Amino acid sequence: MATPPTPVHLEVVSSTQDEARSRFAGDPLLVTAARQTAGRGRTGTVWEAADRAVAASLAFTPRWPEGSWPVIAAVAGLAVAGVVGDGAQLKWPNDVVVDGAKVAGILVESDRRGVVVGIGINLWWPEPIPGAGALYRSDPGPHAGERLAVAWAADLLDRLERPADDWGRDEFERRSATVGCHVTWEPGGAGRAVGIAANGGLMVDTAAGRVVLDSGVVRTVRATGHRADAG
Repeated sequence: MATPPTPVHLEVVSSTQDEARSRFAGDPLLVTAARQTAGRGRTGTVWEAADRAVAASLAFTPRWPEGSWPVIAAVAGLAVAGVVGDGAQLKWPNDVVVDGAKVAGILVESDRRGVVVGIGINLWWPEPIPGAGALYRSDPGPHAGERLAVAWAADLLDRLERPADDWGRDEFERRSATVGCHVTWEPGGAGRAVGIAANGGLMVDTAAGRVVLDSGVVRTVRATGHRADAG
């Protein structure tokens, strides 16, 4: 079992990612907050938070070789799904959805000292923006988010105790809301998602042949239609 992170809960921060990075001293550290004033998503987009939400960032130095770090985003998604429940699906590359609505997003940043994995989870949102949702139909109270984040961080660190080539590719495919769908992406492309590659990329069959999309290069992926059996 992995060493549990030191928890730091702050009511309001500009960004849990920045806070975790500035406080990180080598041992795993989990920063949680009920509200961010400058939260961000992947590619620098602004994170829209629910009426009741939690932002959390886990800073640590992975045991895996640095070349395997890009797949940590996928493992973080599996950890979110693991604590959210069986109804959660993973929308490649960095969203968690329930009943087709986004309930959580993931952001991974790294530097020479290690990795900071951030999540934002919508807990309760009476009037969500289009495409978004929340985990609870009623307000779960001010401490629910912190408890969920602590469970997520423990699950993620335990998963990362496994060898890098055993990160959970098959589980990700089973939970995928993208595999089996027609997808389009920027900067330009379309095809049918057929699987998840060993490096966490999305395998897509196109008119020109099979390609593997890299989340570090692709800006957005849109899936249309319902998931079918991939193959």
